[in-house]
Amino acid sequence: MKTTYGLFQNSQRLDLIWNNEVLNTQDSLNAIIIRAFNLTITFNPTDIVRVNGRVNLSLRKDPIAETWAIVKWIDESNF
Repeated sequence: MKTTYGLFQNSQRLDLIWNNEVLNTQDSLNAIIIRAFNLTITFNPTDIVRVNGRVNLSLRKDPIAETWAIVKWIDESNF
């Protein structure tokens, strides 16, 4: 967590673009969504990192509040 925090604190700009859904399976209380993304991290004008990857999300719905929450987040990128 500290490493990720440091990464975000030291960047000038973060651009995240969500792309197509590779998989979307859900019932009334649980969902699994795999989605592609492009992330560009600009530390300075000469140091730009681009990552293309996928995220595997497991979500669960609270039946009373009717809100969804992320239960598990797996980064499937090759970075």
